[in-house]
Order: sequence, then C-alpha cells, then structure tokens
Amino acid sequence: MQTKLRDFLLSLSRPQKIAVMLMADAIALPASLIAAFYLRLGDAGILQRYGISAPIIMALAAIPIFYLCGLYRNVVRYMDISMLRSTGFGLAVLAIGTYIACVLFNVPPPPRSTLLIYWFIAFSYVVTSRFGARHILRTPLRKHIVAPRVAIYGAGEAGFQLAVAMRTSHAYTPICFFDDDKRLANKHVGGLKVYALSRLSDIVRKYEVQQVILAIPSASPERRRTIVNHLSTLGIPVRTLPTMAEMVEGKVLESTIREVQVEDLLGRKPVPPRRDLFSKCVTGKSVLVTGAGGSIGSELCRQIESQKPTQLVLLDHSEYALYAIEHELRERFPATVLVAYMGNVCDNELVCRIVREHRVNTIYHAAAYKHVPLVENNMVAGIRNNVMGTWSVALAAAQNNVDTCVLVSTDKAVRPPNVMGASKRCAELIFQAFALRPNNRTVFSMVRFGNVLGSSGSVVPLFRNQIRRGGPMTVTHADVTRYFMLIPEAAQLVIQAGAMARGGEVFVLDMGEPVRIIDLARTMIQLSGLTEKGPGSPNGHIEIKVIGLRPGEKLYEELLIGGDTMASDHPRILCSREHYLTLGQLEPLLEALHTACRSGSSQAVRTALQKLVPEYTPYSLLSDRPATPMASEPATIPSREDRDASSAPSYKQNVVVGHPA
Repeated sequence: MQTKLRDFLLSLSRPQKIAVMLMADAIALPASLIAAFYLRLGDAGILQRYGISAPIIMALAAIPIFYLCGLYRNVVRYMDISMLRSTGFGLAVLAIGTYIACVLFNVPPPPRSTLLIYWFIAFSYVVTSRFGARHILRTPLRKHIVAPRVAIYGAGEAGFQLAVAMRTSHAYTPICFFDDDKRLANKHVGGLKVYALSRLSDIVRKYEVQQVILAIPSASPERRRTIVNHLSTLGIPVRTLPTMAEMVEGKVLESTIREVQVEDLLGRKPVPPRRDLFSKCVTGKSVLVTGAGGSIGSELCRQIESQKPTQLVLLDHSEYALYAIEHELRERFPATVLVAYMGNVCDNELVCRIVREHRVNTIYHAAAYKHVPLVENNMVAGIRNNVMGTWSVALAAAQNNVDTCVLVSTDKAVRPPNVMGASKRCAELIFQAFALRPNNRTVFSMVRFGNVLGSSGSVVPLFRNQIRRGGPMTVTHADVTRYFMLIPEAAQLVIQAGAMARGGEVFVLDMGEPVRIIDLARTMIQLSGLTEKGPGSPNGHIEIKVIGLRPGEKLYEELLIGGDTMASDHPRILCSREHYLTLGQLEPLLEALHTACRSGSSQAVRTALQKLVPEYTPYSLLSDRPATPMASEPATIPSREDRDASSAPSYKQNVVVGHPA
C-alpha cells in the first residue's frame, strides 16, 4: 500500500502535487480550529455564534501565509527544520492578527487560549503531514541501497552533523560514535551511543562495523596520523572528513567524506606561503613557465594565475599536456592573457623569441626528464633536455635581462649516483655560473625539493594501482627513505624562492623527517581495509616484495651538499650556498659533455659528467650508504658588488653549448 501511494505521488506533476497539498490544508485547517474550540470549551456553543464561516476564513488566511513562508515551494522529500520554523512563526502571526482584527472591528474575539490551542493543532498537522509524506516518499528507496555500517570517530559538532547527513542520504548507516573524551563515554549524541576507545575492537566486531570515518577536522597532522595508525589495525577501511582548511562554511555533508590520503599521515603540517613573497615576482608581471604541462609546471601555472599576472606564457613539448593545462586555465581564469607554445627548451632560438616578444619578467624553469631509470638508460636524451635545455633558458634570460629566473631542481642532485641527478646538478651549476656574471641583471636561483606526492611516476599512485590489482607491492629496498611534499607546496616554494633570491642561492624546504617507503606501503594496505601477506600471515591480502635497488637509486636522499645553510625570509625555507663554477670554468666542461653525448659512448658521458660534478659516483661504484661529503669547503657566492668588480671571464654570447645538432 505504501509503495503504491509513493508511486502515485511521484507520478504527479508539480502543480498537481501543490493542488493535493492545498486540498489537504483546506480540509485540515478548519478542522483544527473546530477542534481547538471543542478542547477549550467542551462544546460547539461558541462556534455556533461565529458560524461555519469563521473556520473557513481562518483556513483561507492560513494558506497564503504558508505560501509566503515557502511551504508550497519546498520539495517535500528534502524539507528540513528551517521550513517548519518559518511556518510556525507564520501561524503565530495569523493567530495574533486574528485576535487584533476582532478587537479593531468590534467583533467578539475568541478566547485567547483557543487561538493558542489552534496554533498547536495546526502546527502539529503541518509537521505530521509534511514529514509523514517525506517518510513515504523516501523510505522505500532504502531497500535498493546496501548502506555500509559505519562508526564515527569524534562525537563533536562535526560528528553530529555527519550522523544527521548520513541518516538523510541513506548512503551510510551510522552505528555509534567513538571518542577519546572520557566525559562522553556511554552518553548519546544524535541518537547514537558514544563508546570509549578501549572498546573499539569489541564494538567493531559486535556490530559488524564496515568502515570508520574520522570526524575530527581540527586535529593536527600528528594527532591524525596517531589515530589512523591505531584504527588501521582493525582491518577495515578508514575514511575522513576534510580538514578545517578544506571545509566550506563549516558545513559537514556526507558527500564530503573522502579516503584518508597518504598526505594525512606524513606528520607534517603543510608549509603556508607568505603572501608578500608569493606575489612579488608574479602580480602584474609577464611570466614564462617551461614544462608547463607537467605535474609541477601545471600547478605552478595555477598558483601564478591566482596572483593576477599580466600574461602567462606556457612552453611544453607534449601536445596533450599543453592542451590540457591551457584548456583548464582558460576556463578558470578567463581574464588573464594566456599564450601556449609547443616546443623544446633546447631550441634556444624559440626560447629567446618567446622571452623577447612577450617581454618576460619572470621565468620558472620546470622542464626536465626526472625518472631515474629512464634517464639512466637514455642518458644522452636526459642530458640534452636537463643540461642543454637549462643552458638555453639561462642564456635567453641573460640576453633579454629577465628580472628573475628560477630553476626547479631535486634532492637527487645532491651527491648523485645516477645520470638524472648529475644532470640536475649540472643545471644548478649553469644557473650559479650565470648568477656570477659581471653586471648581471637577472637574479638566478634554484629550488631543491624531494618527492612530490601525486606527481607523475611517484610512488603513491604506483602503490594504489598495485593494491587495486591485488598486489604484489614492490619496494626496492627495506631501508629506502624519502622526503615528501605536496604539489601545491612545491609550486609555492618555487614562486617564493624567486622573491627571496639575491642570486645564485639554492633554496630547500624544511621537510621534517624522511619516510620509510616500506612503512608507507604497509600503511596504504591497512587504509584499504586489507592485510599484508607474508611468512607470518599467509592468509593476508597484499604481498610486499623487495626487488632490489634500481640502477642509480639511492637508499637515502639528501637536500644539501655542504653545511653552509642560513635562514631565509620564510621560517620554513632554508638557503644554501654551495660550491660553484664560473662561466669560464663551466663552458669547456659543457662542451666536453656535449661532445661525449654526440659520440654515443656511455662511458664517455659518465666521465664528462664526473668532471663537471665531482661528487657524481655512478651507482655501480656505490655502497648502500651515501658518499661522504666533499673534503673541500664549498665556495661562498660573492655579493653582486664583488661580482661586478671581479675578473670573471666575459660572457661568450656566440657560444650556445649543447644545442641539439
């Protein structure tokens, strides 16, 4: 019967549904007034004095008030308490207005208590009819939904709102709360019992809880990591509400629940940018981003656009990547002048023409080949892109007096055992050498950071795919550790470094403690509600295999070559001054490297690289531990005044080292 009534009501058009509500109200509201008289006086004597017209007039007066309150415009299935609040206020206005009108027009007013009783009966009718209809229209839908049984961790305001939203949407079935506040133990919040953490395992098993959802948006990363590590031992998925920074207007909805991300567990708060530094080299400037379609380059473009540059110039060799970021930026920032070029940074003529025609003020050089094994097996292509491309960008910046030029570097440039890291150290040396040129007008600087979560080829997407396939998860070594940061953090670091630079510095982020990759793999298995398969647990779900270090891979990454570090204008960003080469020293070494690349000999390329980067030790000669620092102290970069007065070799504009033949 209920299903037939629901189907009938849903089949009606919107005007027909309003007509049904009007007819029901036209019958119920006069009956409410008659009932009020009977309850007040015990008979219909006084009602006979007014006649049947009084209840009809009251009903006709109530209907337009309901319309003004929005009762007939509101969809019954999604009606909430705010609509009933306004309807109750409208009925009160009607009752008071009726009494005042009777007094003003010398009509014997009904007893005041009768009007109060009428308000209660009429309001009770509205609540019962609307919420009853909502129940009929929505309850049958639940039969088609297998809603997971969830426990909510956190019985505060966010947890309460989440429980209410769950009951409304039926996408989840809330079972109980857990909270570490002992004062809430065994109390009820939103109709759900609150349990102490000591009963966590028992309650999850007893009520067959399928998921735990964290409702603690204000918790610190350290606290969040501790809680998730504790919950992950239950063997069920753990999900979370966004942090306070991610939530909009403080509203908690079921749809905001998301998977616990690995970045929630790194135990380090994201480093916020300083707004004055963030805008200095971007706002009102013409900005060029090389490698604009990559993970870092595309985020750089988004961050730059938010600071209102006069124009943003994109350069990338990948057609699809360039199309994707250009399309996104044009939709999100239609007011900014945007120009996209498809080409290679090794094309010095193209880069110079772009810088000259668009009068570029700031360059962020993010174009690079970054995957260690690929570059190791394709070292000529990697060196041409990472080294010769950097020379091309630096040369274009210097020739056109660009204000700021920032190189995106990597921690793999520190004592590199691989060609990729050595090529990025060469790129740093190029920027340092250009910064040392006498009468140099361009501020060259470098930004060095570790692994970026979510970037193409990073470990987290790899692990997710391996878990989806049922494993195994591959780890190169049980002791491998890495520093991690978020993509927005990386882009903000690059932009701020350009603002703080004086020339030739290497900027690094204080990234906290490194993370063991095997611990990261185990955490991701647990967060997926699965267990690790191994000798001690043969019935587990996902196996972790140690496959051995790849060619050129290090156990431990470092961020600094020497110990000469100092504070910068940002409290979480360090500035390092490291050994350098002048252009006169660097150019013949780059020419020798270019010659080695043209010869096609891997040994010749490695030998030329070692002359450029003495700390480069090919992986075949490395032990597991990183090499000891160079014995010589890193040279200190002189001030701009000292450079101008120095006898550094003159700049050879006619030599374009490494331009592809």
